Amino acid sequence: MKLSLVSAVVLPALVSAHGVHHARQAAAQAAAASSSTSSAAAPASSAVVGTSAAPGTPAASSVTLTFTLASTNPSALPLSEIASGAPSQPTVPASTTFAAGASPTFLSGAPALPSIGSIVVANYPPLDKTPPTDSAEVQQWKAEVASSGVTIPDIAPTVAGGCAANPQAAADTSRCWWTCGGCPGPNDVVSCPDKMTWGLTYDDGPALYTGELLSYLDQQNLKATFFVVGSRAISYPALLQEEYMAQHQIAVHTWSHPEMTTLTNDQVIAELGWSRKIIKDVLGVTPTYWRPPYGDVDNRVRAIATAMGLQTSIWTRISPTATFDTGDFNIAGGTTNAEQVLNNWHSIVNNATQIDTGFIVLEHDLFQQTVEIAKDYILPDALAHQPPFKIEPIVSCLGLPLSDAYVETNNNKSHPIGCTSSASGSSGSGAQASGSSNSSGADSSNNGAVGALSAPNALAAVALSVVSGALALFL
Repeated sequence: MKLSLVSAVVLPALVSAHGVHHARQAAAQAAAASSSTSSAAAPASSAVVGTSAAPGTPAASSVTLTFTLASTNPSALPLSEIASGAPSQPTVPASTTFAAGASPTFLSGAPALPSIGSIVVANYPPLDKTPPTDSAEVQQWKAEVASSGVTIPDIAPTVAGGCAANPQAAADTSRCWWTCGGCPGPNDVVSCPDKMTWGLTYDDGPALYTGELLSYLDQQNLKATFFVVGSRAISYPALLQEEYMAQHQIAVHTWSHPEMTTLTNDQVIAELGWSRKIIKDVLGVTPTYWRPPYGDVDNRVRAIATAMGLQTSIWTRISPTATFDTGDFNIAGGTTNAEQVLNNWHSIVNNATQIDTGFIVLEHDLFQQTVEIAKDYILPDALAHQPPFKIEPIVSCLGLPLSDAYVETNNNKSHPIGCTSSASGSSGSGAQASGSSNSSGADSSNNGAVGALSAPNALAAVALSVVSGALALFL
């Protein structure tokens, strides 16, 4: 109980980082849309432009729904109640508490569930901060990276501020920086191979309302990929076990949700390593997939992830201004509204029916608002779509068994863990990038988004909402 409440109180640090990044990204996308003269990209631009309102843009409440949904949840909240500052709905804790030693019978060869009670919080880094790099654990992971056979490109970290603050890096195509230009690595998962297949994903949890989403997914017999933040996993281990035992795919989303390209090599290793470790300590299995927060990844970060046995997975992007991002995260902060998110979803669906592959969409289970828009509107609309979508986790949409999602059950045949070939881009060796620091402090100038200690005014309501939700869980 105490741990969950403490976690909810520190969530606004993650909110601050996420909100600032999305506002900056929206401004960049709007600028790209206004300067584009491509007739092919023009109709697709509606998929993202306006997904989050940067300062100075029209109020989110002025946006109205531009289409008719095929279906909604019969118990759906009115869209007007899915908003920043809306009254907290009752939270849904884990519906099942699993005993230590419980067997995941759906996954051949998987270890029994560990005991949540044996987890000692003091043995892990502080929540929502990039972990120190001088711990014995990080030193061991560094040695594993160095001996992996994967070449780590000699690329300096970026600075906080995105593309505008890093013009040279943004122009360097050999870096393959997804944030600036949407460059995918040759092995990045950005879509499902089969047309009309949706790789269903949720980021940043587990959190106070994840249980509500799990209940709906179970009712509809849907499975998803949950990209888990380590700081949330240690805060809500019972919900993480419920996700896993319900046969959803569990994947890594770092320890503290930073912009990964702003970190040193050692910090990247620490972020991935601690997230991977807490997931294993709670579930008994180690994920083989990860998603970079904000999609912020380049060839250096990709290579480190590969050396740590993690497959980089992002979301679908069909043009500089058309990414399959619903913008749902920004409802809680008041920079977009539910109607705009559904308009974004409608554009995604339209684009998805026109491309030759399946697709992956960015959504979140961190907030009450993101869960409500998903279970009350987006998922019912998707389930009613004709022709029907095939909705499944990323590992399944790739045609792979769920066992390939974890080190302990992966047979290394259909989906080998790691890659022996070096990542594309400038060459280098060793696990330390030129100009980066090995300092052990978690409070580094390269920490980028996690360096923000206070939420912007526009997001202040989120802090209150999250804390109120936490209190509601125990009252």
